[in-house]
Amino acid sequence: MHRLAVEQSRGRAPSVVGGVVRDGALVWSGSRSMIDGHAPDTDIQYRIGSLTKSFVAVLVMRLRDEGRLALTDPLEQHLPGTSVGGVTIGQLLAHTSGIASETPSPWWERTPGDLRPEVADVLGAAPVKHPAGRRHHYSNPGFALLGAVVARLRGKPWDVVLQEEVLDPLGMSRTSLQPRPPAAGGFAVHPWADVMVPEAVQQTGVMAPAGELWSTVADLARWAAFLARGQEGVLAAATVADMREPAAPGDASAPDAGYGLGIQILRHRGRTLIGHTGSMPGFLATVWVSIEDRLGAITLANCTSGPSVSTLAAELLAITADAEPVFPEPWRPADSLDPALLELAGPWYWGTNSYGLRVRASGDLDLGPLTGQGRGTRFHVEPDGTWTGREGYYAGETLRVVRRPDGTLSHLDLGSFVFTRAPYDPNAPVPGGFPGWS
Repeated sequence: MHRLAVEQSRGRAPSVVGGVVRDGALVWSGSRSMIDGHAPDTDIQYRIGSLTKSFVAVLVMRLRDEGRLALTDPLEQHLPGTSVGGVTIGQLLAHTSGIASETPSPWWERTPGDLRPEVADVLGAAPVKHPAGRRHHYSNPGFALLGAVVARLRGKPWDVVLQEEVLDPLGMSRTSLQPRPPAAGGFAVHPWADVMVPEAVQQTGVMAPAGELWSTVADLARWAAFLARGQEGVLAAATVADMREPAAPGDASAPDAGYGLGIQILRHRGRTLIGHTGSMPGFLATVWVSIEDRLGAITLANCTSGPSVSTLAAELLAITADAEPVFPEPWRPADSLDPALLELAGPWYWGTNSYGLRVRASGDLDLGPLTGQGRGTRFHVEPDGTWTGREGYYAGETLRVVRRPDGTLSHLDLGSFVFTRAPYDPNAPVPGGFPGWS
């Protein structure tokens, strides 16, 4: 509460409201206001700006999971007639399409959407600023295009699709395209004087998928829970995990920041946070989630600039994680394990590098260097009896157990790397052969 109060005062915000989510439930909320005794609660709507992009991304990923589109599909395949039809759906989601950051003048956030009634109006005459796929270049028009793709494939406005397919199933009844009372008013605070004036709220039309939504701390707590584990009937946990993976080239000017598929990534105090930040005239918003800590944090403010709500949310999460660290699941042995799995446990060698293979109760395998040098990962068993790497260098690579004709264990094959029980075992098919140690 002190940290939130400091940010409201230092950032000169009319109001700031925040919340902390643990294991999918809102466990703390607090607020601070310029009016004594009249601070907002978790049911007050604020405009959430670019958090809207994560919602649109979920709609696109639902279409992907249904087989209606692929992330490698060119935009032209699903939204014909634009001047950027060669960029892919995945590039739009990851902001690697090279499309301009903003629409042609006037500034879309502060002008009515009827100035840009068609999709073509958000692109302008020269919308491509960089070669597609080469760099992360944030693009608001890119998400306007994705919203149009959703509308075209579903046959109804994107916000109606969002209501039916995401908001209603998640119980987010206080999230909407237009404000529903009680809702905060947005303000512009003078940067050099303690005065402020109301900001006008514009309906942005075709650009709405880039930043139009309004929401509350209570609703965004449900959203944070969803970003952590998905929800049956909305988006599978594995698909949400795909969205959280980095999908854009890194930027040397922002080494602690990254981007997935409609999801921002931030390294803060040694933690990886996923979520999104947002701003529109009169409003600032952030949701951060730490999967490892099973925590999320939300911050909302009703001013155009001033408070660092992104840092505030990250620090609310860190304060909770440091003061009340998550308890690990207790170790429990497996009820039973296949003897063929137990046979794999123990030391292995890739050339002269020593590795240890541990068999988990789940049947997964952990392979890691014993000397501190080398690459390791966890492998998940597949129906065909092979294992697939889940992280690091070996992510997506296949581990196979190779046996001799008599059924005895010969070696492990990991993406053509031969792991043997002894360094350069002469009885195993080491590429190039090995004469034995002398």
